[in-house]
Amino acid sequence: MLQTLRDQGFDVLTRNHAEAILAFDFPEELAELVAALTAFRISLAELVGGGGGESRQTQRLRHALSATGWAKHSFNVRTVVDGRGREAISHEVDHVRFGPTGTLALEIEWNNKDPFFDRDLENFQRLHALSAISLGIVVTRGASMQEAFFPRIAAWMNQQGLNSEADLDRLNITERTRAQRASVATRMARGMSFAEAFARTFVTSKFGPASTHWSKLEDRVARGVGNPCPLLLIGLPDSLLTDQPLEDPGALDLFSLDD
Repeated sequence: MLQTLRDQGFDVLTRNHAEAILAFDFPEELAELVAALTAFRISLAELVGGGGGESRQTQRLRHALSATGWAKHSFNVRTVVDGRGREAISHEVDHVRFGPTGTLALEIEWNNKDPFFDRDLENFQRLHALSAISLGIVVTRGASMQEAFFPRIAAWMNQQGLNSEADLDRLNITERTRAQRASVATRMARGMSFAEAFARTFVTSKFGPASTHWSKLEDRVARGVGNPCPLLLIGLPDSLLTDQPLEDPGALDLFSLDD
C-alpha cells in the first residue's frame, strides 16, 4: 500500500517499524488512507482564492477520511495517586481510526507554523507511551509540491489571463495586504510579469520556509522528535495540483479547522 503512494510521487517515511505494523495489523485502515490520498486533488483556483490557508481543498481530504471512520477524537488522561485524582489532560487529534488491533492517530499539517510538527509528534509520543495509540501519522505538503507552487501558480494565472490587480478582483481573490501589493509592484518594476510577481509574492508569504512542509518534518524526525512512537510521514506531491475546478462536497461546515 505504501509503495502505491511512493509510485505516485508521495514522500513516504516510516520510523520505528511503522511499515511492518501497518502491513500486518492495519491493512484495511491503511487501504482507506491510501485511497483517500490518491483520490485527493488541490485546485489552484481554490488555493489562490483562499489565500493559501486550509480551505475547501483540505476540507475535502478531511471529509473523505471522516467518512471512513477517521474522526476527530480527544484522549482524556487522568492520573490517580493514592486514590486522589489529579487534573485531567486532554490530547485532541484531528483524525483517529479505531481498529480491532489498535488505534491510529493522524494529523494534517497543510499550512501551519512549523513548530506544530513538534506538537503533533510529541503528542503521539505521549499517547503511544500510554498505549492509547499504536502509531502516529502526519500528512503535509511534499517536497515536489513545495517546489512546484511558483511555476504552477504563475502558469495558471497566465492561462486565466490574470494580468493586473483588477483581474484578481474578477476571480474574488481579495486576500491581499498592502505589503503584498507593494511586493508585487516592486517585482514588476524589476521586469517580472504580473503573474510571476504575484505568484512569487504569494508563495513566499503563504508557503515560506517556516511553514509546515516536508523538509521541516524530516528535520524533526531526524532529531528524534516523537521517538519511540512508530511514525508514518506522508508528503503530498505536486501531481495533486490541478488547473480544473473541483466540486464542493457539501460538507464545508463539518470541521473545525482551528489548530
